[in-house]
Amino acid sequence: MTTLPPQAGRRCAHPVNLLHATLFFSPDLDLVFKELGFEDSSAIRLAARSAPLGAVGAGTVAATFYNYNHSFLARHLPAVWETASPAEVLDARLRTVDLTLRRLLGEDAVASPEMAEAAELALRAAEACTRHARPLYSGNADLPVPDAPHLRLWHATTLLREHRGDGHLTALLNAGLDPVEALASHTATGRGMSPRWVLGTRGWGRADWEAAVERLRERGLLDAEGELTGAGEALRESLEEETDRLDAAPYEHLGAEGTARLTALAKGFLVAAVGAGAFPADLTGKA
Repeated sequence: MTTLPPQAGRRCAHPVNLLHATLFFSPDLDLVFKELGFEDSSAIRLAARSAPLGAVGAGTVAATFYNYNHSFLARHLPAVWETASPAEVLDARLRTVDLTLRRLLGEDAVASPEMAEAAELALRAAEACTRHARPLYSGNADLPVPDAPHLRLWHATTLLREHRGDGHLTALLNAGLDPVEALASHTATGRGMSPRWVLGTRGWGRADWEAAVERLRERGLLDAEGELTGAGEALRESLEEETDRLDAAPYEHLGAEGTARLTALAKGFLVAAVGAGAFPADLTGKA
């Protein structure tokens, strides 16, 4: 039985996940990785996220990332490891995080007691994460914890994000949603990436998207206008509830007071990051 208020873990996971995601929308990532010899933006981001798994190929990444087109991945993987090793990529990734958080949050926030507190709370929550059937979490959990508080926080947000994400994939499989159906139904909530961003970053074509939308209509999850039906809304909420259940341990371990404090600190940093332009204005939406 949970000891937390309803959806406390979900409310904490939201800003935690988005703080992690600032890396992948950062212009600093392209600048740092181009110094290693990378030229393609997609290759950079695929390498940065998959490096904890080692010099993997398209098959492993298709399985662990879930919603990417395998053919798209195969254009970049395993070729990216000819440009830089996973160890070199991980070093560049952490250097990028340092640059990005300093730029978005400012030196005072990076050096603040609140930053150090948030890092230790997030790391404490991550102590209760589990490795089994969680490949992206487990790969990141093998990495050393950085010394600097802002890097410790980002490392901890990565652990918590990938732990929740790995569990979410189990929920998607149980719901019978394939990669594009998962993306399209999330977009239909108004909280997911816009179709333009999905198609531009995940390697799917417009025909793939329209076919997935039609399959969702046939299941009664989308209506003729592409909006979620009552059944579709219920399915998306059930996915979040199952993800919450599978991701409860870190927040139960942290406790109600610690979870509330981490939520408040993460939200504060996220608001500052968003205000500094951490994410594109058109990233989310149905259009």
